[in-house]
Amino acid sequence: QVQLVESGGGLVQPGGSLTLSCAASGGFFSIDTLAWYRQAPGKERELVATITSAGNTNYADSVKGRFTISRVAGKNTVHLQSNSLIPEDTAVYYCNAQIRRDRYAYAVDYWGQGTQVTVSS
Repeated sequence: QVQLVESGGGLVQPGGSLTLSCAASGGFFSIDTLAWYRQAPGKERELVATITSAGNTNYADSVKGRFTISRVAGKNTVHLQSNSLIPEDTAVYYCNAQIRRDRYAYAVDYWGQGTQVTVSS
């Protein structure tokens, strides 16, 4: 069974940094795009960053220049390095992976359980 497990959330002061990690496990053939989303209280879930299997990245305007998404080839892991954090970055962060169960299958979305990031002094 495919699982995504996130780690690295916590409490950080404004201007600080955090690195979130997400590891995929279980039986599958490959992972296409990996992404991080976040959801703040009372708001809809929003896309933060994506990275394709070729390493192409895309970021929300609100985090450009501050966040960096990366993936570890061969380890089914994605990281989100978050710098210069501001209170508006406070949210539950979710890992998303488009996973193919076998060579001929369509990619299906899988989600992690979420990790809380709180930016506060």
